[in-house]
Amino acid sequence: MPLRTMLIAAALVTLALPAAAADAKLIAAVAATSRAPENTARDGARHPTASLTFWGLKPGQTVIEIAPGGGYWSEILAPYAKATGGHYIAATGKSGQKLPAKFSDAKLYGEVGYTVFNAKSGPLGPPNSADLVLTARNIHDWMWTTGFAEKGMADFYAVLKPGGILAVEDHRADPRPQIGDARDGYVATANIVAMAQKAGFKLEAKSEINANPKDTKDHPFGVWTLPPTRQSAPNGQAANPSFDHSKYDAIGESDRMTLRFRKPG
Repeated sequence: MPLRTMLIAAALVTLALPAAAADAKLIAAVAATSRAPENTARDGARHPTASLTFWGLKPGQTVIEIAPGGGYWSEILAPYAKATGGHYIAATGKSGQKLPAKFSDAKLYGEVGYTVFNAKSGPLGPPNSADLVLTARNIHDWMWTTGFAEKGMADFYAVLKPGGILAVEDHRADPRPQIGDARDGYVATANIVAMAQKAGFKLEAKSEINANPKDTKDHPFGVWTLPPTRQSAPNGQAANPSFDHSKYDAIGESDRMTLRFRKPG
């Protein structure tokens, strides 16, 4: 194998970095008792310390989280930013939308910043101003709106500094093909990579940190049949109390890709 090919292969090696590779303040943020019990209960499936270490989170960074929802990552990233002199910014879906009220506690979470991200939003912030943009389990939703995912990639590229990181986690269709526009929630890794590369990003590494080989990806209500959503009826219908969740609970959370892209520079 030519040396160049070997080097590229090495750069894209899939590995799960051990928690010991993370800095002490990240470990402390993940272990904090201030985190919601329902979030810490998911750590075994979401691997926060290993994932953030793999993505390259470092002290003092400006981090933008896209669509933070109820705050699984916010509970870790905001205190970490405060403890290390960084800045955490939540990119919510509309102007005025905030994280849950507890995040206004500046002593714990620092001064949380806000910006807006949706299919028609403007820039996420000043060009070349962020060190890391994190999007976790979002891209499959954007693919249902023509051009939305591509707009996202362009927005992320614009706000990141040269050398900045785009951290991606999403439900993985592979090895089967993606079904249409991913209405079942599972996306082909190659499609996300292609969109990111078209925006200018370089794929730096993949990891199997969030892999789940038990996920057969053929569930009656798509990925949402699995925990934590545990959907039991078609969209728009009331939950089916007689639906047997046992098979899907045994699978656990979905099989997910974990990717690190970098803006050249």
